[in-house]
Amino acid sequence: MPSKTTWTLIAAATAAVAALAWAFSPRAIEVETATVTQGRFEQFIEEDGRTRLKERYTISAPVAARLSRMVLREGDRVAAGDTVAVLTPLMSPMVDERSRREADARLKAATAGVERAAARVQRADVSLQEAWLELQRTGQLAQEGFVSPSRLDTARLAVTAARRELDIASAEHEVARQEQAQTSAALMPAAASAKGTRPFAVQSPVSGVVLRVPQPSEATIAAGAALLDIGDPANMEVVSELLTADAVQAQPGYRAVIERWGGPPLEGRVRRVEPAAFTKVSALGIEEQRVNVLIDITTPPETWRTMGDGFRVRVRIVTARTEQAVLVPVGALFPQGAGMAVYRLDGRKARLQTVEVAARNATMASVRKGLAPGQAVVVYPPAALADGRTIQVRTP
Repeated sequence: MPSKTTWTLIAAATAAVAALAWAFSPRAIEVETATVTQGRFEQFIEEDGRTRLKERYTISAPVAARLSRMVLREGDRVAAGDTVAVLTPLMSPMVDERSRREADARLKAATAGVERAAARVQRADVSLQEAWLELQRTGQLAQEGFVSPSRLDTARLAVTAARRELDIASAEHEVARQEQAQTSAALMPAAASAKGTRPFAVQSPVSGVVLRVPQPSEATIAAGAALLDIGDPANMEVVSELLTADAVQAQPGYRAVIERWGGPPLEGRVRRVEPAAFTKVSALGIEEQRVNVLIDITTPPETWRTMGDGFRVRVRIVTARTEQAVLVPVGALFPQGAGMAVYRLDGRKARLQTVEVAARNATMASVRKGLAPGQAVVVYPPAALADGRTIQVRTP
């Protein structure tokens, strides 16, 4: 019979073997898990965008003028027909000595032209009287039979021609008078022209909100200079620059979700995909071909009243939707051979499971085959995880 010492040695050896087995046995790997669900799956294109007014009106100065200090500021409301600016047209520039002499000579020539035209009118009037008297004499002789009818017709035509010559002379006289007035205006003193210069009001063509005032202070502006921009903030749209490969999937009428503008998500609808693309350099220095996609906001304006023109937003354009789809987080998928796979939980073991993915978006994937709702899968599986390994679910 073994002695007490022998039993002690056997117990110590057993304990040592157990300690070594525990030390070298594989430890449980901590993992995060998620539950496979069933619901609506939406495939979408996600891109940045910016808000823009559909109708923006820029009111410009019709003439070169002196602008009075603007009373309106950004955010003020105006109605159609309200005065938005007051302009005073600029007076004529001063005339130097050389220009004055040239203008004086042109005025004298114009005055002579008026006198010459007046003389032509008088001469044409005399010719008309002479032709009229000749017609009367020829008419009496024709009645008595001393002249032929053809000569009477010639006399009548002479009166008509003389009358037309008088009309032409009168028109030339009027042209000469207008040229004289134009030349005389060039010699008008600047002070005299300034007396007739009065301020006039520029009115708003539409109702809306003032968006921008380029020149709030009094200043001299050129003709066509912008005075202010007006628009209706309730008539807003979103412009998103999509890659051409994504733009072909975004069709007019598709649903869009507008987020990250500072408020709750807004509903939208794609209105137009512009036909022409443009080149844009990305932050990494890569040239990209992009297309502007215009999105109408369908949520009532009361919800996004604080959103203004030019705000940055995040746009999700839904391109496909499936009801009652089996959903799994994208972080649980990883390549396996020619397809995809996940690790599903089987008690405290991880089991490798190949799956057939129907579609995916930025966060979720729709699985056609391989998983069922309610199963637990490992999210972001670590590199040490393998089929059959013991796992421990990490508590958040």
